Amino acid sequence: MISGLKEKAHAFAQRWRKALSEGPKHFFIWFILLFALGPLYIVVAISFKNNKQFFNHPWLLSPPFHLENWERGWDQIGGTILNSIFISFTATSATLVIATFAAFFFARFRMPGKGFLWALYMTLFLMPHVINLIPLFSLLRAYGLLNTLSALIIVYTAGGQVICVYLLRGFIEDIPGDLFDAAQIDGASHMQQVRTIVVPMCLPILSTLAILRFIASWNEFILALIVLRDEAKFPIGVRLYQLEGAYLKEWGPLMATYAIASIPLIILFIFTMKYFVRGIATGAVKG
Repeated sequence: MISGLKEKAHAFAQRWRKALSEGPKHFFIWFILLFALGPLYIVVAISFKNNKQFFNHPWLLSPPFHLENWERGWDQIGGTILNSIFISFTATSATLVIATFAAFFFARFRMPGKGFLWALYMTLFLMPHVINLIPLFSLLRAYGLLNTLSALIIVYTAGGQVICVYLLRGFIEDIPGDLFDAAQIDGASHMQQVRTIVVPMCLPILSTLAILRFIASWNEFILALIVLRDEAKFPIGVRLYQLEGAYLKEWGPLMATYAIASIPLIILFIFTMKYFVRGIATGAVKG
């Protein structure tokens, strides 16, 4: 009996020491989660209030809950969410397709001056985004693309090439060359090599780049504000800017609008987080 009590006491002491040793780590994690999820909670809490409730109790949920704020929020940005989804999905797909073939060229082909061409291509990393706005506007106007979603898709596709090609080239170079040689002996074209070798082998990094480029296109604001004039074509960022600029703010509907605007990205992360983590882990092991 005494030995049993000693074992229980020893096990209890081990659990207590483990809890004390892991306590700072858990506290730090909860501290980070508080800063990460706190703003989301505040937005959702305010979205159920009217202005009087907001000024009296800005941080707490206080009945009655005004669910009509969410209906008004959807009426204000429902169409722009669909625009943003279309722009982001199309630009992301086009970016990855073009970047995959460009990276395949830089990784597998040998030609005079390729090193200089690659170095010249990498100088695009040094070019600030804002400095391109005036030339881009003039170019889009010359081609009659102002006030069109095609203008945003083309520019976002071109803008995402540098980082995507840079990362994909490294992954393609690490693919064993024997696979490409065997495919070439079997009569596979370059298109077939990309489809059957490059895409399956680079799927983790492609998934990660797809998520990053979708978010980048979704959050892009300045070019859309300059190029588009028709409100029916506005993406979500421009529409939120319009609502934020109102002189008289109804905080409940405004926060409901922000909450609705964040839902697509939250859903994206929920269903693609494992692919994102896998791509990051693959890049870390590769490095």
